[in-house]
Parts: sequence; structure tokens; C-alpha cells
Amino acid sequence: MTGPTAPDGPGGRPGPATPEAADGRRGRPRSAAADTAIVEAVLRLIEEGASIGDLSMEGIARAAGVGKATVYRRWPGKNALLLDVVRSLEDDLPPARGDSVRDDLVAMLEHLRRRGLAKRHSAVFRSVLTHVQAQPAVWREYHENVIRARREAMHAILRRGMARGEIRADREVDVLADLFVGPMLARALLDERTALPEGLAEQIVDTVLEGVRPRP
Repeated sequence: MTGPTAPDGPGGRPGPATPEAADGRRGRPRSAAADTAIVEAVLRLIEEGASIGDLSMEGIARAAGVGKATVYRRWPGKNALLLDVVRSLEDDLPPARGDSVRDDLVAMLEHLRRRGLAKRHSAVFRSVLTHVQAQPAVWREYHENVIRARREAMHAILRRGMARGEIRADREVDVLADLFVGPMLARALLDERTALPEGLAEQIVDTVLEGVRPRP
């Protein structure tokens, strides 16, 4: 795929390339309904068992009930579309109350647990994650726009715990964040058969906190 496809001309043949075709910000206004239909089509195809390699922009357009040009006006290629598909599954983290480091950590992990319980979220992430990681530019953009914000929120909670003397300050914040988040992500994303029972967030947080409290 070399770039955006121009809108269909007379008789259904591709018309001449125009700036409006390459840039959805000019020309005909973008349709939010079409955006949603395209993203939903990708989610549905993956849920039905399509691999990332099976997906094509043409097939996605057919599944969404739109023309191929409509897809290309929004995304230059499959990787850009997949990035927005993954973003569509992200929701806002619960705001940290700041009253209790433990409670804020539990709230963050409970958010991950509930997200992992959603069949759609887990199926897409297991299918897309390996593909995205193999595309350095796509992975970098996802990391910058999604993962970094979540890590910074976790780091803020941990630093507050260090300042209060609830968490030892002689360990790297990145390592501590992985200790809290890693078990939940492993269960939620690596094996769909692994249980995510209620109380798991509390169990992980209390177990890790026991090991990272300041030494007397």
C-alpha cells in the first residue's frame, strides 16, 4: 500500500488523487459514524478469529460497510489503524485520591483486572500486542501516548508512598511499578484461561507492599 486512495470517480473507478483524499481535515467532513464502524469492524474480525496477517484494508472496509477510500482517508495503512483500535479499548484510569497509597494502588490494579475480564479487550491485545511490538514506530507511538501516561500515574503513587515512609526509597521506581502491575498484566493478557477473581488486586498489593516496606 503506497498511500491514501482517492475517492471513487464516475463508474466506480478510482478518481484522481486530491489533497482532500489524503487529508481528512480538508474537503468532506469526517463522519464519526464511519470512524466507529471501521474500528468496530476490526474488533469484530479479530474476535471471530482473524489474524493480524489476515486483515487487509480492503477486507476491513467491506466488513465496515464503507468504501476503501473512506478507510484510507482516515488511516494511511493497517498499522496506523491498529494503533487506533488498541486506543479505542483504553479508558481513563481512576483518579488517585491521595488519602492512602495502598488504596490508590488497589484502585489502579482493580482497573486492570476489570479491563482484563472483558473478552474483547483480552482477545485484541493478545492478537495485536506481538504485531505492534514488531513495528518499532507503531510501538513507540503507543508507548508515548498510552503506556507512558499510565506508568507516570503509577510512579506518582509510589513516590508519594516513599515520601510518606510507606515504601522503601532505595529501589528504582520502575522496578517497583513492575512488581505491582506485572502479575495482573500477566494474568490478563498472556492466558485467557487464567482467573481474575475479585480480591486479586488487594492480594497483589498487600503481598508486594509487605516486601517493599522500609526496613526498621
